[in-house]
Amino acid sequence: MNYLVGEKKGERAALGLQEAGEGLYDVTLGGETVRVDVVRSGRAIFSVIEEGRQWEVMVDERGPHGFDVLVAGRLFHLEAADERSQRLAESVKATAEGPQTVEADMPGKVIKVEVAVGDEVSEGQGVVIIEAMKMENEIPSPIDGRITEIAVSEGDTVETGAALFTVEPPPPIS
Repeated sequence: MNYLVGEKKGERAALGLQEAGEGLYDVTLGGETVRVDVVRSGRAIFSVIEEGRQWEVMVDERGPHGFDVLVAGRLFHLEAADERSQRLAESVKATAEGPQTVEADMPGKVIKVEVAVGDEVSEGQGVVIIEAMKMENEIPSPIDGRITEIAVSEGDTVETGAALFTVEPPPPIS
């Protein structure tokens, strides 16, 4: 199966995933192919080993054509890259407007809040760090803007879907 993968809005690369045997997959990214050994260790958690290196990978299905994948604290968005899905994605470009409230993708403990209310942030800039399954996960701002609310404090325990912070985009230039 082929996917389009993006770590940030606008950044995309082709990712190929081919089953190579029981629990073995060939993963191609940027023209380089590696074989990985994959074992499911939870409902949405996988242990992935490649040449002696191991990662815990969390996968959240976003519908029939996509997944969010968390690897080593970095969140990647995968979308099926069949021709029909690509055409649909190109024809429907939804753009979020107004303040954006960011929610926790997983349960965990807030170990650091890196900004304060009123701070200006850039898209992709880390705002909150959550520890989940002994991994530190930096939660970035989805847009450029100003932090208008921080709903958590260091030491708080959060559940999936809990509001973390709100960022408001700059006013439109007239």
